[in-house]
Amino acid sequence: MDIRNIHLVYFSATFTTRKILREIARVMGGNVIEHDITCGRPSAKVMVDGEHDVLVAGAPVYAGRVPRQAAEALRAFSGNGGPAVIACVYGNRDYDDALAELQDIVDRQGFKTVAAGAFIARHCIFNDVAADRPDTDDMRKIDNFATECARLLASTPDVSALPEPTVKGNRPYKESKALPLFPSADAELCDGCQTCARQCPAGAIPEESPCQTDGDKCISCGRCTVICPRHARAFRGMPYEQIVDKFVKANAVRREPETFFPAPSTAQRHDAP
Repeated sequence: MDIRNIHLVYFSATFTTRKILREIARVMGGNVIEHDITCGRPSAKVMVDGEHDVLVAGAPVYAGRVPRQAAEALRAFSGNGGPAVIACVYGNRDYDDALAELQDIVDRQGFKTVAAGAFIARHCIFNDVAADRPDTDDMRKIDNFATECARLLASTPDVSALPEPTVKGNRPYKESKALPLFPSADAELCDGCQTCARQCPAGAIPEESPCQTDGDKCISCGRCTVICPRHARAFRGMPYEQIVDKFVKANAVRREPETFFPAPSTAQRHDAP
C-alpha cells in the first residue's frame, strides 16, 4: 500500500496523546491531516479513502476505558475498509480494556485495524506518576512502532487480507469507575480569563464562574490544570490528599509500551523493543 494521506485523530486533554500520535504519523510518512477531537467531533462526516489513506487514532485511558467524548467523536469518521493504526496512552497504572475498546470503535466505523500500541505518559491526576514520560526511551519505541507500521503497509497490497492483531483487553469491557476527584481553582490566583471554561472537553466549568467545577460533568482529564495561564487550577483537597501517596507508591514501578501486530495465525503481543 502506498500511503498518501494520514488522517491523524486524537483526543488529548493534556497534550501527551497528541505528542505521541504526531510522532507516529511523522515517522510513518505521508501528508498528515490532523483532527483534534478533544473538544468535539467534526462538524461533518469525514470519509477516509481506503485505498491510499490511513487512520492513525489515539485516546487516553480514563478508568480503564476510552473517554466517552472520544468514542462519540470517532463516529464522525468512516473508513471504507481502509487501515487503522491505533494507540492508547495511560498513566503507568494499566490500560485495562481501553485498547480493545478503541479497536472495536474504529472497526465499527469501517476501518481495518492493522497495528495497535499502548504507551505511557504522565498521569493526568497524580502528576508524580510517570512524571517525565514519554521520555527518550519511550520516543525511541514509538518510532520503532511507527516504522514497523509503515513497513507492514508498504509490503501489503491488500490490507483486507491481513488478520487483525489480538490486543489485550476484555469483552465485555470493565465497568468504568472513575475516582471522584475533580480539580478546583484557587480564587486568589484565578483572574477570570475563562480559558479553562472554553477548553473543557466536558463543559464542566461555567464561563460565568470559572472557579467552579461541575462534578457531575467533570471527567478528571486534567486539561484545565495544564492550560490555566495563572496555574490556578489543580487537584487538591482532602479526598485527593487521602489517596495521592498511596496511588503514587502503588504505581511507581515503570511500565513499558506494548505493541500488537498481525501474525499468520495468532497475533502476538510484544513489549516494544
